[in-house]
Amino acid sequence: MGAGFSEQIMVKQEDRSKGKRQEVAETLDNKAGKAAPMDRLWGENDDSRLTGDPALVVDVDGFEGPLDLLLHLARNQKVDLSRISILALAEQYLAFVEKVRALRLELAADYLVMAAWLAFLKSKLLIPKQPGDDGESGEELAAVLQFRLKRLEAIRDAAARLVNRNRLGRDVFARGMPEMVIVEKRNAYSASLYDLLTAYAAQRQKQAITNVTIARRGVWSLKDARDILNRLIGSLADWKALDSFLIEYLTDPDERRTAIASSFAATLELVREGKMEMRQDEVFAPLYLRGRAQGIRAVEVAS
Repeated sequence: MGAGFSEQIMVKQEDRSKGKRQEVAETLDNKAGKAAPMDRLWGENDDSRLTGDPALVVDVDGFEGPLDLLLHLARNQKVDLSRISILALAEQYLAFVEKVRALRLELAADYLVMAAWLAFLKSKLLIPKQPGDDGESGEELAAVLQFRLKRLEAIRDAAARLVNRNRLGRDVFARGMPEMVIVEKRNAYSASLYDLLTAYAAQRQKQAITNVTIARRGVWSLKDARDILNRLIGSLADWKALDSFLIEYLTDPDERRTAIASSFAATLELVREGKMEMRQDEVFAPLYLRGRAQGIRAVEVAS
């Protein structure tokens, strides 16, 4: 515990260490005789401030930590921190913790840790340092605690000064600040009946649900086309245009393309097999078909 606080030790001069030892010796003499008031342990004499001051009984929840409580105890004595007696401060702190523990069992552990360290510091101050002891002396540990208390006091004073400063716009006002002018805006719309209907139609179009159904197209297979041609043409001996056999299937535009394509492919298959003859008088002219007699396998094509 002492090693943690000793990292910030400020080395004091030898004459100050001797003065502190003399002060501790006077305290021991007073304790051996009769109880001496606590003001003899401070750098300045103040007969009106004793240990039994009821102002020392404070609410622990109002402090931020053990150092904050120590600073409060030191300020109640109204003594400069550079001349404060750490031994007297430790005794006041220990007495405060014992009194509060008797009333409140849920005292924070940090205050108990500080109380234990102050008890250790008190023992170091009362017992002179031995020649073979390499640890920090009581005076050095007291100087570290005194430095931390002064630093905490400086931080609190700086924070109080910052909070109490005048604020722009609340305590002071700059020259030429804009006034609070209420601006009222009124919207005016100009639209014709056509514009209104167009906007309404656009909104309705966004919300409209369109179901697109793709109709299945009928497709003739090659087998279907062969069966139809065999049934219609049969053993026809005279030439007849191919379109004349498909009149009833060419009325529907969706069926027209598949009827012509499948019939032409089936006709070529029948001609290849020798079951039908086919001719065309000129380019893009109608195709003529007729049944083929047995034994003839020539295809007449008119030029």
